[in-house]
Amino acid sequence: MTIAQDDPCRLTIGDGFAVLSLNRPARGNALATDMVERALAALDAAVADPQVHSLVLCGVGRHFCTGFDLSTLAEESDATLLARLVRIETLLDALWRLPLRTIAIGQGRVTGAGADLFVACDHRLLAADASLAFPGARFGIVLGTRRLAARIGGDRALGVVSGGRTLAAGAALAAGLASAPLPEGLDPLRDTPWLTLGPPVVDRTTFAHLRQALDDHAGDGDLAALVRSAARPGLKARITAYRASLTANRPAPQA
Repeated sequence: MTIAQDDPCRLTIGDGFAVLSLNRPARGNALATDMVERALAALDAAVADPQVHSLVLCGVGRHFCTGFDLSTLAEESDATLLARLVRIETLLDALWRLPLRTIAIGQGRVTGAGADLFVACDHRLLAADASLAFPGARFGIVLGTRRLAARIGGDRALGVVSGGRTLAAGAALAAGLASAPLPEGLDPLRDTPWLTLGPPVVDRTTFAHLRQALDDHAGDGDLAALVRSAARPGLKARITAYRASLTANRPAPQA
């Protein structure tokens, strides 16, 4: 896979770790169409390298990922928005079932589809300044909810999503959304905190078999839930109304 400094997703491989960096810091690493496609290609490239045992997902800049990119909303239609959401669900499902150990490094805003990416990883390290939010249900989208429930339980997941809560790092750790705090003052790209995990104690083939044994076979249901929610007429209008409702002063995360 060719890597360029301006690539919306950078993939670097070394010492058994494939590091996938979301690289649109000026847009908060929001998921544009090309970014999702590059991320899917990066997952394939990581799996294709027999030396890789773990994939690290991180974001360049202040934020991990601020969710669904809305910068092209004026040119979108219900149909194009649905197609984009389907590709994001495809990425989430691929990450959830990847035959490699996955590690997410979250900082700043971890929002919407970005929070779903974070939740889909096995190990989830979260910086003290981070906050998590799942606002998609506010414009009628069901995305990532079952995977969230697998992490924190169905009742709690329903409350977080339907209640529109923004969780500060401490609350995310307490709920099980994050598995460990990111050490204070650590640069996730420069200081490589994932190296402290070392390689899995089982070989890669065994890890892949373990992943398959734990497969919930619910990917089709996740996609169906998304399409049912997004296919309701007026998707663009709902997103536009949601966007208009946002203010510069976001609600403070709940501790």
